[in-house]
Amino acid sequence: MTKFVIKRILKGIVTVWFIWSLVFMLVRMSGDPVDWMVPDGASETVKVQLRASLGLDLPLHQQYLKSFTNLFSGDLGVSYHYKRLVTDLYAERLGATYAIGLPSFILSAVLGVFLGVLAATKCNTLMDRSVMTFAVTCYTIPSFAFAILLVLIFSLWLRLLPSGNTGTWKHMIMPIIAMTVGPMASVARLTRSSMLDVLQKDYLDAARMKGIKEYIVILKHALRNSLIPVVTSVGMQLGHIISGAAVVETVFGWPGVGTLLVFSATRRDFPTVQYGILLVAVFVTAANILVDVSYGLLDPRIRETFK
Repeated sequence: MTKFVIKRILKGIVTVWFIWSLVFMLVRMSGDPVDWMVPDGASETVKVQLRASLGLDLPLHQQYLKSFTNLFSGDLGVSYHYKRLVTDLYAERLGATYAIGLPSFILSAVLGVFLGVLAATKCNTLMDRSVMTFAVTCYTIPSFAFAILLVLIFSLWLRLLPSGNTGTWKHMIMPIIAMTVGPMASVARLTRSSMLDVLQKDYLDAARMKGIKEYIVILKHALRNSLIPVVTSVGMQLGHIISGAAVVETVFGWPGVGTLLVFSATRRDFPTVQYGILLVAVFVTAANILVDVSYGLLDPRIRETFK
C-alpha cells in the first residue's frame, strides 16, 4: 500500500509540473501584459522599461527557468495588477471559496447518494422516474445558466435573496445551490446505476433469508459494494471545489479564488494566473490520489493489487 501511494504521489508531482509548464507557455501566447498596465499613448520607451522590470524582456527559456526555480524558494511572484504577492491574494480568497465550495460538496455527495439509492430501490416506479427526470434536468443545465436563473427568480422576481456579492448568510444560498445541483445529479445517476447492478446479486437474497432488516441490507451490503464508481465521481467533485467555482463566483460577484483567476486571465496577469492554476492542479491531483487510496479501503480485492 505504501509503495502504491508513493508511486501515485510521484506521478501526481509530474502531472502538476506538466500542467504548470503548459500554463506558463500558454499565458505568454495570450499577448503582452504591458498593454494593460500603461496608459493609452505611452511611449515605447516606457513599455520597454516596464517589460525589463518585470523580467519579460528575457528569452522565454530564461523566464521559465527563473520562474521554475523560484517555486522551490516559495517566490511565486507579484501580481502585475494588484502589485501584491500572489500567495497573499489567494490566501485571502480561499476562505470565501471554501465557504460555498465545501457546503456544496457535502450536499451534492449526501443528496446525490440518497436520491440514487431511493431511485434504485424504487426501480421502474413513479418515484424512480421522477428522481431521474430531476437528475437529468439538473445535469444538463450549465451552472452559469442555472445561476442566472436563480438570480432572475429569487432576486428580481421574488426579491427574497441578494443577487450577488457577500455579507450575510443569505448571500451564500444561491451560489451554494448553483454549485450543488450539477454534481448532485451526476452522483445520483451513477449511484442508481451502480446500485441496480449490486441489487441483483445473490448474496443480498442470502442476507434477507437470514432475517436481516431491509434497510441494513441496502445500506451495509448493497450500498457499500456499489460505492467504488460513486467515490470516483465524488472525488472529482472534491477536486473541483476551486476550479468549478470560477463560473458561479463570477455570476454572483463572489470574492473567491475563481473570480480572481478569471479577472487575472483577462488582464494577462501572468503570476496570478500561473499560481491559480497551480493551486487547482495540486488540489485536483491530491483528490485523485485520495480516491485511488480509498478504493483499497472499500474493496479488499483491490487492496491486494496495491501490495
